[in-house]
Amino acid sequence: MERGSSKHSPRLDDQMSQEVSGLVQGPGAAGSRVDEFRQPEPAGEDQPEPTTAPAGELRTGAPKGMSSADVEARSRLGRYITMTALPGDREALVANARDNDAPDDVVAALEGLPPGTRYQTVSEVWAALGHRNETTRW
Repeated sequence: MERGSSKHSPRLDDQMSQEVSGLVQGPGAAGSRVDEFRQPEPAGEDQPEPTTAPAGELRTGAPKGMSSADVEARSRLGRYITMTALPGDREALVANARDNDAPDDVVAALEGLPPGTRYQTVSEVWAALGHRNETTRW
């Protein structure tokens, strides 16, 4: 049984496999070499080294009404509050965060929530801690 493609000729299959071999095998594979055109050019003499982290505020990914720092902080809070704790009150949220090895600042913030209030979502907890959530688009 031949394992070639039924959509391309054998010659085109071989050419396509050579084009992606550097990506599939990686630079650490024995005997492999990354194609020169896939390697980034070095920075110029008076230019900074390229980085994957963008500088400044991100323009995408943050919903309207929140900064990317707010999104990251709310996401960090959500990592320590699992769905089993919601809906829940302050005591349930603090206990759940401690069970999930939350840092002291997260536990302290949750301990500052008003007693007797039940929260349905992490966004509600975030708002009760005095932060802004995204605005709704109509």
